[in-house]
Amino acid sequence: MTQAAKTHYRKAFDSPYLSSADIVEPTVLTVSHVKLETDQTKKTKDRFNTAHFVEKELRPGEKLKPMILNATNSKTMKQLTGSAFIDDWNDVKVTVYVDSNVRFGKDSVEGLRISPRPPGRRQLTPEQAKQWQNAKDAFIRDGNLKSVLSRVDMSEEHQHQLIEECVNAVA
Repeated sequence: MTQAAKTHYRKAFDSPYLSSADIVEPTVLTVSHVKLETDQTKKTKDRFNTAHFVEKELRPGEKLKPMILNATNSKTMKQLTGSAFIDDWNDVKVTVYVDSNVRFGKDSVEGLRISPRPPGRRQLTPEQAKQWQNAKDAFIRDGNLKSVLSRVDMSEEHQHQLIEECVNAVA
């Protein structure tokens, strides 16, 4: 049985919000809008930045719930949109994934994260000669691939190939 077909134990605690129990693999969603809303669980009177999505279903027959944006995810939305104002976070494609190392008090728990990389970024391959050379130049200049990977995606195999080509070029 695939992981997507299994039932997470937290599904029994019917939350009105998207949780790590709902996301079984990185999922691209479109934020329709974000509102500052009172806690729908009615456990607190707190207000949260709450993302609502264009998509209505997470999987066929499974309603997509809104997602509370904690401080980390709110900072990521600011970075992705270039705006600190939730009113500007409309119609933004994001990748939601589960991070199993989120700190909650003294504990590490599973939590939802929004990837700081926009979904659908360009994939860099050696066949793109000019961009490949630019990536090699950046690696030689910086000693790492951080600046390259902030702009494009590369497979692990191509990252190793690029590094090897740079090491051989310098030697």
